[in-house]
Amino acid sequence: MPAAIIEPVRRSFAVLEALSRRRSSTVGVLMRETGLPRPTVVRLLQTLIALGYASRLSRQQGYRLTDRVLGLSESIRFVDHLVDAAIPHMSRFTAEHGWPLYLATLSFGAIVIRHSTAPESPMSFEGAALNTRRPMLISALGRVWLAFCPDEERRTILRDMGGLTRRQEAALDEVLARVRRDGVAFTQPPRPTRLHGMAVPIRRGERVLGSLSIRFPRSAMTEEEVRQRFGKRLQALARVIASDVARRLPG
Repeated sequence: MPAAIIEPVRRSFAVLEALSRRRSSTVGVLMRETGLPRPTVVRLLQTLIALGYASRLSRQQGYRLTDRVLGLSESIRFVDHLVDAAIPHMSRFTAEHGWPLYLATLSFGAIVIRHSTAPESPMSFEGAALNTRRPMLISALGRVWLAFCPDEERRTILRDMGGLTRRQEAALDEVLARVRRDGVAFTQPPRPTRLHGMAVPIRRGERVLGSLSIRFPRSAMTEEEVRQRFGKRLQALARVIASDVARRLPG
């Protein structure tokens, strides 16, 4: 069943979208493009002005959006900065060691692949999987995020996922404590799979910016072998990426 649409919200976004199509718009233009009556358009414009998202230029020119609307895309632009910072470092790692890397960020209760060096890897057995969603509790990328993000963020993520029973919470707490102790997380699928993953967090202070994983066949290395060979290398790579992100986004 499709989600119910809240009509006042729909109308507000209709006006925002119409305003975004040109430098300025009159009430008449907004009425034509949104199909809304004049009193509704005027009330919505007054609200947008009061909130700081629009301003009135003149009777002839009408209204325009302010730069405050740019803040609405901040998280999207941050992902772009993270990916741009990570790409050269991930490519160098794969060129040197062969194995594919995956970069992911949190999105609505799941971990989403933002970049991968799988196409560059001679030892990759899967595609880049860009923009695919991975489960938080099973994937290495999700587990390492939960282990290192602030407590309040973790509670919010789990609540958005539908919550856990007390027994599930206790089991997860043990898993995350081990991840924090080891500094890495491993994939834990419900049934055996051919490929395995080990992930580390990309952090800036207490904030987790992203998750970084290496993927490999289970027949090639055990968890202990990949931890010994690549654990510290992957952690160092995550620190370099975090440092580059900080330079791109000071403060």
